[in-house]
Amino acid sequence: MNTLKTMVLLVTLTVMFIFIGALLGGKSGMTIALFMALAMNFFAYWFSDKIVLRMYGAKKVSEAEAPELYSIVRTLAHRASLPMPKVYIIDADQPNAFATGRNPKHGAVAVTTGIMRLLDRNELAGVIAHELSHIKNRDILVSTIAATIAGAISYLAQMAQWAMIFGGRRDDDEGGNPIAALVMMIVAPIAAMLVQLAISRTREYGADAGGARIVGNPLYLANALKKLHYASQRIPLEANPATSHMFIVNPLSGGTLVRLFSTHPPIEERIARLEAMARGM
Repeated sequence: MNTLKTMVLLVTLTVMFIFIGALLGGKSGMTIALFMALAMNFFAYWFSDKIVLRMYGAKKVSEAEAPELYSIVRTLAHRASLPMPKVYIIDADQPNAFATGRNPKHGAVAVTTGIMRLLDRNELAGVIAHELSHIKNRDILVSTIAATIAGAISYLAQMAQWAMIFGGRRDDDEGGNPIAALVMMIVAPIAAMLVQLAISRTREYGADAGGARIVGNPLYLANALKKLHYASQRIPLEANPATSHMFIVNPLSGGTLVRLFSTHPPIEERIARLEAMARGM
């Protein structure tokens, strides 16, 4: 059900992007938007993992360099019937982790030095299992494509704003409908962001449940989330908002408005679901 919901939301984002192109530029705008969507999806598929790892200065480590971490990843990957992913460590105090890779064969797990200091072995295993669930379900690719298209929609809206300021075509047949374009310029970025948030939150719930099944005890992850949520609010991380959806807990701190538009579901709800899952098991 989560997979169907995600695909519907992705299609909605893509159609929205193409529709905005049509409003701003008529048939030619729709065609350009379609090719842009295809190009962005291609770029996200092949290069997003390398860019994100480089962005956070992630260092690939061997088993000799991080034996306990490597052992956890290898054991859980075997349980999940996944190829052994690459293992990376990020030199950052905030305890956090993320997975990346366009498919299971190219999967990678990155953890911060902060999370390795904070969590015990069982809790760290719960986190790694969560990330492996993302890899198994190709969630990172889906979320990256969603973020890319949502960002492009916002960019189109900005282009429309500048076009209206400096003038441009107003012919409905050649340049689209200017009134509809004005409405979409305001509404589209908000709608795109809401769809992206819905995709990200859906995949987080799924990864929590999938990770709990992989590790065998939902409370491992529930206990880890409690510690991570508290610590992430106290210890900052210089994270790019465009990649915040990748982390197991939101690396960005802020007030009520930030939490409202967070790419992550409420931590209390995630913990409650895991605890209910443990009782059911």
